[in-house]
Amino acid sequence: MSEHEHVRVAVIGSGFGGLGAAVRLRRAGITDFVVLERADAVGGTWRDNSYPGCACDVPSHLYSFSFAPNPDWPRNFSGQPHIRAYLERVTDTFGLRPHIRFNAEVRSMRWDTDELHWEIDTAQGTLTADTVVSATGPLSDPKIPDVPGLAGFPGKVFHSARWDHDYDLRGKRVAMIGTGASAIQIVPSIQPTVEKLTLFQRTPAWVLPRMDRRITGVEQWLHAKVPATRVARRGLLWSMREMQVSAFTKRPNELGLIESIGKRQIKRAIKDPVLRAKLTPDYRIGCKRILLSSSYYPALAQPNVDLVASGLKEVRGSTLVAADGTETEVDAIVFGTGFHVTDMPIAHRITGANGATLAEEWKDGMEALRGASAAGFPNFMTIIGPNTGLGNSSMILMIESQLNYMVDFMRQLDMLGGKTALDARPSAVHAWNQQVQERMKRTVWTTGGCDSWYLDSNGRNTTAWPGTTAEFRKVTRRLDLGEYEVLRAAKGRTPVPVTAVAEAGA
Repeated sequence: MSEHEHVRVAVIGSGFGGLGAAVRLRRAGITDFVVLERADAVGGTWRDNSYPGCACDVPSHLYSFSFAPNPDWPRNFSGQPHIRAYLERVTDTFGLRPHIRFNAEVRSMRWDTDELHWEIDTAQGTLTADTVVSATGPLSDPKIPDVPGLAGFPGKVFHSARWDHDYDLRGKRVAMIGTGASAIQIVPSIQPTVEKLTLFQRTPAWVLPRMDRRITGVEQWLHAKVPATRVARRGLLWSMREMQVSAFTKRPNELGLIESIGKRQIKRAIKDPVLRAKLTPDYRIGCKRILLSSSYYPALAQPNVDLVASGLKEVRGSTLVAADGTETEVDAIVFGTGFHVTDMPIAHRITGANGATLAEEWKDGMEALRGASAAGFPNFMTIIGPNTGLGNSSMILMIESQLNYMVDFMRQLDMLGGKTALDARPSAVHAWNQQVQERMKRTVWTTGGCDSWYLDSNGRNTTAWPGTTAEFRKVTRRLDLGEYEVLRAAKGRTPVPVTAVAEAGA
């Protein structure tokens, strides 16, 4: 990057959100943009997570862009290599590589109130941009707990999202910390080859059968030659999940039938009543993310696997000490302890119009208008922002809705003309957040009786969307100028009356 490079749009990240933003910008006729990627390849979380058994828990034909269908998915639930290959193909098909700057991690960015643009410092140099779209995603920065004595552990330590493929686990005594979506895939994948596997479980997860199978060649041929069959399949998968939403968001007590399926799976695979009791959750299903696996419980029943129903408290040399006092000696520790979801590190690097970082503005909880715009951060949008997460469907649906909002954001700037910026009004952000949090009171994530990564340090759900994907698409279809302050270079932060702007645009 040249020292004085300026672009109209800078996109941060090249996962589903970043690549989707790049495609939609090009389709809107905007080609003056760059994609800033800290790694040396595209793929986001599907590049970083390459642990054994890594796969998606959303059906393949729903976990893809509507504008980039893939008739060749090999399985109902495709694995990480196939999803990463899909994103590489999207990159090439839509001609995105010339826009991508690899190894260009954003170190800091600051809003220039006088010039109405963002000053961005990256590992590859500096640049300025009229608008920034942050698509770093909530599953990008691994979280490893601060365990006393961990630094002195003589063996191997790594997080599931930073898997060390040079370290051979065969014949080793391995500790798996955590029982989330990664752990239930890793455990059955490594269990047959390790000498001993000890799983540290703070809270048991609800695990339902994974109805996976190979997609036949006939199906693939039909989806390629008769696109209507592919569209119908996607539509059926979507509608089934939309119908489930009310149970999660309005009537959690209706989820008892689903719990019985999970309990039946435990009973079928686990014969030891003591182990069965340890694996049975005592909270409402859906309070934490529902996991899918048909091999997790059978793996736990094997003689070389121990379950410690307690969190890791301390490390003494090669010995791991659980909160209940259980001691286990291991050669390697694998953390499946999730990510910085409600405290994203990128927020510390973004300084807004008032001189405060996004992390400082969000110290009491993340808030963004329609999951995209934070007050005091003009011409800045997030993809998969606050309260846009899902518990039962495809995040690609939510991403595409936010991309619609992004395109209309850019259209509104064009209509306003000149050097212009849009800054979400604090009153609009507050009203939106109040509405979301009021709806959240009835959801399973609030009433289900568990502590999950959906909740921030204040116990507030700033992660999930309390409605259907269709609802979210409706509220993000168009940008309402009345929710934004219009800034012009000639007037600094003096707002242009919204009525005048609307009449001029009309």
